[in-house]
Amino acid sequence: MTASLLSTHASATARRSILLMVGASGCFATNDAIVRFVSQSLPGPQLIFLRSLLAAALFLLLIRQQGAMPRLAGALQPRVLARSACDAFGTVLYLLSLFHLPLANATAINLAAPVFMTLFAVLFLGERASPARWIAVALGFAGVLAVVQPTGDGFNAWALLCVAGTLLQALRDLLTRGIDPTLPSMVIALSTSVFLTLVAGAMTLTQGWQPVAPRHLLMLALAAGFLATAYLLLIASLRTGDISLTAPFRYSALLFAVVLGHLLWGQWPDPWAWGGIALLVGSGVYAAHRERVRHAPTRAAGTPRA
Repeated sequence: MTASLLSTHASATARRSILLMVGASGCFATNDAIVRFVSQSLPGPQLIFLRSLLAAALFLLLIRQQGAMPRLAGALQPRVLARSACDAFGTVLYLLSLFHLPLANATAINLAAPVFMTLFAVLFLGERASPARWIAVALGFAGVLAVVQPTGDGFNAWALLCVAGTLLQALRDLLTRGIDPTLPSMVIALSTSVFLTLVAGAMTLTQGWQPVAPRHLLMLALAAGFLATAYLLLIASLRTGDISLTAPFRYSALLFAVVLGHLLWGQWPDPWAWGGIALLVGSGVYAAHRERVRHAPTRAAGTPRA
């Protein structure tokens, strides 16, 4: 290939990976919106149980289609189980808070996971963070505080539960680093869905069970479909594009969340929340840019992507 063709191919690959990431973010936000809507009619634990059960069935079907059934035993690896536990409990806390928070606010707090992950990597893995990364972490924390608003009329105690869920999801991402890279992502996703189904099922034992209308079951099946699609698009984006390029586009979920929250519930972030969202997005984009610059010499010296 000539240099011009290589450049054209690289640009097309980058555009595709960005579109895949934006699509994944939109599917995640739509899943959250559907679940939040159904929560107005069904108890939280019961809702989480049903959606997780449906999602697990979809993931199992995808694993079968991919011919990865022999790899299912990998879901029992200790690190995979630890990751699934963090993900399941983090998801429960996030969803329970989502039912009581504006969609955009919950999404913004949840997108702070990379900020917490950077802090955990320094504290627990001994990684060294550059001044730029510490600045990004500080801005991210400021953004979380602006969205949570721990004092004043904008405070909602459920926001603290959302922060706790985000902390667990950051720990989940940290545990993901040590998992066998050859283990299919769908197997890991299935492990989380099964764990989440068990946790939510145990919670329903203390809260009883309400009859489920067919329309609610259909909506939860739709939410599970959006969740599975989001995972597929996310995986495709991470495998085809430069992570430091596509990572900032995860924040497009905020745009979807703001639009869906306004259309469905008439919600609109207040000035403090808008400021926090801007700080979160800015810190994430800046951190990704610094990582891209830092790794640029390595990429330039290496071979082109296949």
